[in-house]
Amino acid sequence: MPRILSIDIPAHKRVEIALTYIAGIGPTTAKAICSKLGIDVSIKAKDLNDAQISAITKLIQNDYLIEGDLRRQVQSNIRRLQMTKSYRGFRHARNLPVNGQRTKTNARTRKGKKSTVGAIRDKALRKQANK
Repeated sequence: MPRILSIDIPAHKRVEIALTYIAGIGPTTAKAICSKLGIDVSIKAKDLNDAQISAITKLIQNDYLIEGDLRRQVQSNIRRLQMTKSYRGFRHARNLPVNGQRTKTNARTRKGKKSTVGAIRDKALRKQANK
């Protein structure tokens, strides 16, 4: 398994697919990296030589934000939205959909498991809920 920036990329996949295993690099970016360096996208990652791996590493370090740095930037952007008390920051803080999706029926992934609010009419169920 070749290592690029302390991340093992799968050896038996094509280079353009293997590069997408690095957080922050998608299919389009992976193709752009290969075309900038003149690497054939159809070769397997295990067939890369040391010069190609070092060239990929150097290009990614200089031109792209990946892994931990990218995650830190995203979190700081969310914190900034919350500090300025913007609508999007409010939605992030309340763990609700941010981009205008409906919440009356959908949004279960973001909101979590449904919790019933109100009175429980059955006495046996009410006793279980109070325990």
